[in-house]
Amino acid sequence: MIVSDPAPSSPDPPAPKRLSPNVAALGFVSLFTAMSSAMIYGLLPVFLVRVLGASMASVGLIEGMAEAASSLIKIVSGAASDRIGRRKPLVVFGYTLSAIIKTLFPHAETASAVLTARVIDRLGKGIRDAPRDAFLADLTAPGVRGMGFGLRLALAIAGFVFGPLFAVGLMRLSGDDFRLVFWIALIPAYLSIIVLLFAVKELPISHDQGERWAPIRRGDLAALPQSFWWAIAIASLLALARFSPAFLVLKAHDTGVDAAFVPMILGLMYLVFSVTAYPFGLLADHFDRRLQLGIGAVVLISADVVLASAETIWLAAFGAALWGLQLGATQGALGATIADAAPGRLRGTAFGIYDVAVGVATFIASTAAGTLWMTGGPALAFGASACVAAAATLMLWFRPTPVAATPSS
Repeated sequence: MIVSDPAPSSPDPPAPKRLSPNVAALGFVSLFTAMSSAMIYGLLPVFLVRVLGASMASVGLIEGMAEAASSLIKIVSGAASDRIGRRKPLVVFGYTLSAIIKTLFPHAETASAVLTARVIDRLGKGIRDAPRDAFLADLTAPGVRGMGFGLRLALAIAGFVFGPLFAVGLMRLSGDDFRLVFWIALIPAYLSIIVLLFAVKELPISHDQGERWAPIRRGDLAALPQSFWWAIAIASLLALARFSPAFLVLKAHDTGVDAAFVPMILGLMYLVFSVTAYPFGLLADHFDRRLQLGIGAVVLISADVVLASAETIWLAAFGAALWGLQLGATQGALGATIADAAPGRLRGTAFGIYDVAVGVATFIASTAAGTLWMTGGPALAFGASACVAAAATLMLWFRPTPVAATPSS
């Protein structure tokens, strides 16, 4: 198991040995938000290309810039939650910003308007994600941490299953009215805020009163152990290999699937992700996480090979299912690894750094995927992804994992 080097830290409040109800509440907040996002983003690539006349390169640029905007703010919000000793205010603000800005999508008449809405929506995600993940780590003891991250992921990703199903039904009933679907998608977004405000209870956390407004200090970075930076390197490589799911939608559309049904490809991918996230989270608490991450990387290579050659919707769907399987295998394990490696007083900062690294890699991957797709088609884009995933596999299997006798909670 990947665990952290011993590092001095202020003691955490005692974490319960079983999962707090707050973990499930955070999961339902993520579920409703994911439903809203999936209803919009499952249709957005086709809406951009077919309705607004955007190019494939523009789709890749929009997806990449959106993820980059999200990641850059995460390190600030995560560190801020460490400084002030509170997670919930930043989480509430981030979810609220995303919900409000989604009203721009049904009004969009140009690709630049979509870009603006997409970037601001992702800024909201950036504000909330690191404090939320640090909050989740605060709530879970090391022995059940993989389970906690797996449960939240399973509920969150379930929203990405239900969202496309609703989107498909609404598209069929409305005669492919993209904008109507975008309006209805606002309902679960606002439901998530209600659950967050009234069902999630904040806990006090240990925090440093000194240099209150410095986002990140040199001493903070020095306090993060080698095992943390190793996990960051692996997460970055996997993110570089795994560009935006928007390209799965475009692959489905490329096989001739009607626009009303393309969200189903995302629904399938997220269904597999949701179903496997919790079991893999449990495994991450009991087995070697390096092996689990390596298996996930091999599954990603398999998904790329299938998607690169897929000429029918059935092969594209199989590739999307494999894509979801590798997410289930890797994401909860990575979250638990970061939580174990970071001292308690720096968890927000640690998750911020993690999210920045993943976001920058996703920006590079999505931007490159759009260009490669225009140059050599989907085979070139997915082939490049497979090569990067192979590099991650080699690093996981042949580079020793930094370990210590006991994890720092």
